[in-house]
Amino acid sequence: MSDETPDSLIPYDEIVQEALRAVVGRVLGEIVQGGSELPGDHHFYITFKTGAPGVSIPPHLRERFPDEMTIVLQNKFWDLDVTDEGFSVGLSFNQIPAKLSIPFAAITAFVDPAVDFGLQFQATVADMAPEAHDDAENDSPEHGDSPATPGNEDGSNVAEVDFGRKK
Repeated sequence: MSDETPDSLIPYDEIVQEALRAVVGRVLGEIVQGGSELPGDHHFYITFKTGAPGVSIPPHLRERFPDEMTIVLQNKFWDLDVTDEGFSVGLSFNQIPAKLSIPFAAITAFVDPAVDFGLQFQATVADMAPEAHDDAENDSPEHGDSPATPGNEDGSNVAEVDFGRKK
């Protein structure tokens, strides 16, 4: 018997990412159905890859944000439209109006700070490799021979999800 976890023939990571991106679509769709007014103190920070296929932003924004950009949907936005593949919205940057179209696959983060809710996504664009980085000091097991982590003594690859709800 091997200590290594076998490769899954089911793409669980992709399925979960797709389902979580659908949450973003549903939330934005609810806003459109409510007349494009954000209820209460809700507001959204949406981070996306500017070079991802299907992203449409003005050239001056692409030049300023060549890799990633975060937009805020709060008080001043217009023409929010949501489809199965993504959304488009009008925003103002330094008092210059701009129309942005963003596929859900380009989104890397969605946060609603009013209720301490946030989602992080892996980039799903095949031709967009992650930037090189130094290995974190905690990437390797301390004892070297055990794949187990605290809470996962059996070495399984199960992650606990906490959406940060206040209790």
